[in-house]
Amino acid sequence: MEYLLSWRCTTFIILMMGLHLVTMSSAQQECPSTIDLLNSLRQVEKMLVVHEASYQHGLRALRKKIGALHNSTMAIFNSGRNATCPKPEAPPHGRRLGRVFGIGHEVHFLCKPGYELIGPRTRACLESLKWSGQPPMCRRLNGSNSSMASFSSAALSASSLPTHSSASATAPPPASIRPSHCTHFLGSTRCTCDVGFTISGRDNNVCTDIDECSLFPLGQPGRLCVHQCVNTPGSFHCVCPAGYSLARDARSCSDIDECENGMHNCPAEQTCVNTFGGFQCVTVECPHMKNATYIKTSPMRCERNPCVVADAACTQAPNSITFHFLAMVSNMSAPRDLFRVSAARVLGDTLRFGLAGGHGRGYFSVQRTGRQTGTLLLVRSIKGPAALEAEVEMSELQQGTLLGRYVTKVSLLVSAYDF
Repeated sequence: MEYLLSWRCTTFIILMMGLHLVTMSSAQQECPSTIDLLNSLRQVEKMLVVHEASYQHGLRALRKKIGALHNSTMAIFNSGRNATCPKPEAPPHGRRLGRVFGIGHEVHFLCKPGYELIGPRTRACLESLKWSGQPPMCRRLNGSNSSMASFSSAALSASSLPTHSSASATAPPPASIRPSHCTHFLGSTRCTCDVGFTISGRDNNVCTDIDECSLFPLGQPGRLCVHQCVNTPGSFHCVCPAGYSLARDARSCSDIDECENGMHNCPAEQTCVNTFGGFQCVTVECPHMKNATYIKTSPMRCERNPCVVADAACTQAPNSITFHFLAMVSNMSAPRDLFRVSAARVLGDTLRFGLAGGHGRGYFSVQRTGRQTGTLLLVRSIKGPAALEAEVEMSELQQGTLLGRYVTKVSLLVSAYDF
């Protein structure tokens, strides 16, 4: 409509311009010639043709834009409406409850009498259009257990409640199945379940336990437990491995310091070193060298005895050896700082830092981080359980002559867990 009004207005303006040209020609000449009138009309005609072509082009472009907008809108609407998970199959010797497979909806599974359900009773359609948990299966029960293998929706109806007229007692239903709470009002029925249970069955008389552990499996964002999730009727609880205690949030695991709490069995001649999830009893011994002897000056330090004058082999041996033990979790990100070595006082004009040896080459590096400081770096992640060792050597020189060597042995005790 706007294009049509614009075209009409423009046409009127062009006609007025043509009349104006004719009027001006008439003002200059009292009797305009036929040729002048024809030329003016031809100019007006050309202007109308050009404007009409422009109008048609704009109209076609507008129609294309409206069509593209309509198609994109319908595509978004259809994609949202058809976002469903694939139809889950009922396990052999069992059946599936639930006909809606959209995102956020749940389906439930039951087994026939004589079979027990292995796997999750409830699966939910996730935003990835995949079902939570693994497909369940029905396993045949042996002996007397087959009488209460599973319950259908009629298992808890009024006609099946236990009575005293029968000589044999009816076994109670499993804890994972409970009757629903129904309210009848004005011809309609509303049924609800206890917390942690959901309606299962077309008659709404049966509530089955929600397996929260299957809905939020380990290793995925939003997991319920750091280590292990145990489903219980109507709820769940988290379990930690040996050497850990459940934290206050009831889902994380905190390391137990056996060394500090006196829960270790290390003898007096050994030192208890706490690790994530356990402890180790370590023995620190001074090295035995051919031309140098050492004495233990502290539980974690050995110092070289004075050398004989002109004994080059003795003076080349480390002046001191210090031992350190570091506990780490598995798969710790790298690179990261692990340990710093510093000189309390400097006698020479040069300090050098480097790796002297150990069983962890390829995992460590030494970097100069100050005038008198070097830092041991972890350059590659370590998957536990593992034990690695790095030897950081600090050498002191005076005009190229070695004055002393100081070795720090760092032992890394990597846990099997990443917490």
